[in-house]
Amino acid sequence: MKKAFIFPGQGAQFSGMGKDLYENPAAKDLFEKANEIIGFRISAIMFDGSEEELKQTKVTQPAIFLHSVILAKVLGESFNPDMVAGHSLGEFSALVAAGAISFEDGLRLVISRANAMQKACEMQESTMAAILGLADEVVEEVCASIDEIVVPANYNCPGQLVISGSIAGVDLACEKLTAAGAKRALKLNVGGAFHSPLMEPAKIELETAINNTEFKAPICPIYQNVDALPTSDPEVIKQNLIAQLTGAVKWTQISTNMLADGATAFVEVGPGNVLQGLVKKVNRQVETSSAQLN
Repeated sequence: MKKAFIFPGQGAQFSGMGKDLYENPAAKDLFEKANEIIGFRISAIMFDGSEEELKQTKVTQPAIFLHSVILAKVLGESFNPDMVAGHSLGEFSALVAAGAISFEDGLRLVISRANAMQKACEMQESTMAAILGLADEVVEEVCASIDEIVVPANYNCPGQLVISGSIAGVDLACEKLTAAGAKRALKLNVGGAFHSPLMEPAKIELETAINNTEFKAPICPIYQNVDALPTSDPEVIKQNLIAQLTGAVKWTQISTNMLADGATAFVEVGPGNVLQGLVKKVNRQVETSSAQLN
């Protein structure tokens, strides 16, 4: 049996997250170290903050990262994955948990990432939308046919793809995709066009921080967002991490590849269990396709 440890991204936050971990001495030390690095008591917001407080850019990404990484540390010897992956922000959590970068460096990169993304969002109004019930190829073709900026951003599972771009581009794509047979084209309540060319300013800013960070080989292969392929090469990991902000999150492909490489148990490390649900949908598709071939 091969175990895959998977780490959630933005949107998984909830009030009370990580509070149960604080009683563990090792966890308490990491929370306090994080409070010091960040410059305010993020632990207090995680444990008792309101939904609005948790939505703040300076809070959301570090909070999910901390919950995931500290939970992995508390698991101790139980954290013995054969492979790891993280959805968007979760890729940073996976890299720290797997020993590719230190806790302190990972937290500083996440803070830099959140700030850089916020600045990029303020430069141009933009948005994202979830497209349900269409084949990926149809969504790709429609996005490519539009002159405005709009691209596939999150390949979450079969029949669920998030697009990202300018407001005009996403609106037009939603119209065309609905006409093409999408069950739903739902605009998301997000601050900007994540994983699209509009994040180029953030990518440039984060690239410097990543290049100034020491990366080591992780304890097991990590399946990265931009190519969905396993790697343990620190230089490849860095380049993929830089490309991640403007590239698509290929979670469908990551799940497919992990299953093909023998993963039989998926453990979600961090708040929520959304990723496990997505993996199950991918697995059902794989099993259906396999049955049809036989």
